[in-house]
Amino acid sequence: MKRPCLLPFAVLYLAALTASSQDYRPRYHFTPPQNWINDPNGLVYHDGQYHLFYQHNPFANQWGHMSWGHAVSTDLLRWEHLPVAIPEFTEGDKTTAIFSGSAVIDAGNRRGLCPPGTKNCFVAVYTGNVTQGDRHLAQYQNLAFSADGGRTFTQYAKNPIVDIGSKEFRDPNVFWYEPEQKWVMATVKAIEHRAAFYESADLKTWRFLSHFGPTGDTTKVWECPALVRVPIQNESGRSSGNQSRWVLFISAGHPQPGYVGMQYFVGDFDGTTFRLAPENPKPIAPAVTNVVDWGKDYYAAIQFNHLPASQPNPIMVGWTNNWAYAGSLPTTPFKGAMSLPRQISLKRTAEGLVLVQQPIAGVESLREGSGGNGPFRITLSNKSQSFENQPDNTYELTLDIVPGTAKEAGVRIAKGKNQETVLRYADGKLQLDRRRSGNVGFHKTFPSVEEAPVTPQNGVIRLRIFVDKSIVEVFANDGERVITNQIFPGEAAGGIELFAEGGTAEFRNVTVWPMKNAMK
Repeated sequence: MKRPCLLPFAVLYLAALTASSQDYRPRYHFTPPQNWINDPNGLVYHDGQYHLFYQHNPFANQWGHMSWGHAVSTDLLRWEHLPVAIPEFTEGDKTTAIFSGSAVIDAGNRRGLCPPGTKNCFVAVYTGNVTQGDRHLAQYQNLAFSADGGRTFTQYAKNPIVDIGSKEFRDPNVFWYEPEQKWVMATVKAIEHRAAFYESADLKTWRFLSHFGPTGDTTKVWECPALVRVPIQNESGRSSGNQSRWVLFISAGHPQPGYVGMQYFVGDFDGTTFRLAPENPKPIAPAVTNVVDWGKDYYAAIQFNHLPASQPNPIMVGWTNNWAYAGSLPTTPFKGAMSLPRQISLKRTAEGLVLVQQPIAGVESLREGSGGNGPFRITLSNKSQSFENQPDNTYELTLDIVPGTAKEAGVRIAKGKNQETVLRYADGKLQLDRRRSGNVGFHKTFPSVEEAPVTPQNGVIRLRIFVDKSIVEVFANDGERVITNQIFPGEAAGGIELFAEGGTAEFRNVTVWPMKNAMK
């Protein structure tokens, strides 16, 4: 997590107030009660609760004073907000901001970090970003621990635990490596475009193992690594061998220059070194590596540690925003949100092992009613048809498109007078067009069209679309492609319309479910 280039606070604050009449707060995506958030941090399951820590400014609706905010949930959807867990601190004339990191549970307090008698010690590892006035001095990895289930933390007296004398060394992601009974930390040397791996037996003393990179997308700094063992679909779960592969996620550049995004690498990790596997998918185009999410607004996603047995697949959460315009969003009193939690897997294809992402199964519990509106089937030829109005713009929409002879076919959402967000399939690509999605003029880089290569399966494109006030998440072909974007529609823009242009297309299994408010 790096500090962006920001406008003065007063300018951003006044701009946000001016645009605050429309309610853009999502109803079933996580947002803070107020003020700025960015990267998810310290995702961990412990004692029946999922913990979401996150980069947070406790004092203002802009980036700054980075600390770890905190919320807990029993189902990953309905969250209870808690006080700031790890605040920024000052020693002498130096200030340490609490940048991104991860959390693990030391079962039985075996490493002795917490006071004697602590049942399980909650351990956070984060980047300490040290400044002196306006001078940026260093980034290194620190440790803090909690004996009360992550509510309050104590800084480790011998911090830092890893320091290489760099200003661009960050985002430690720690996990338990079972084959060798040790902890492994993935970090990034951001401007070198390298991931650096370390090992430890006690979470306090760390030894360097190896590097990975530079490779893939190096157009932006590398951030927020996540090294995760991922099962292959229709092959047995998390066991070793051919049934799973290690996947390294790196937040970096985007297929469209100038923006940030996420990439992934499929490989093998032997406890020391991560190497690409033969099944690592080849780049779709020379400048386009393996893309996690083809939208503009999915970044810094990391995995939950210590998931219960009831969750056989890894689960990740990302920040639904983009540094290109993050500080200018027209939302008050909050700025920033998190994606739906996604369970991930790999799928064998002719191109190699491809990442598949799906919303966790529990999201269906947020549907209002038993069957929604639908399903129904309709064929359109060179025309459009409105079929639903959801003025609250808080719903789930599923449909199958048989493109037929149409040059373009798709659905218009958040449609109103002179505004709409268009999801269209044309020429082998699924496009999400937000150039007319309401309030798009708050930043010159926001109006845009995102596109992902999508191939019909047995002549059909399957779509699952989540619309939540200002967030759209599109899962195509059971999660083989995902597009996540923010939109800011006007108050009267709740229409949904199917369309076909330049020929005939069929729409099957069209269903709309209004969604409950999970963020009360």
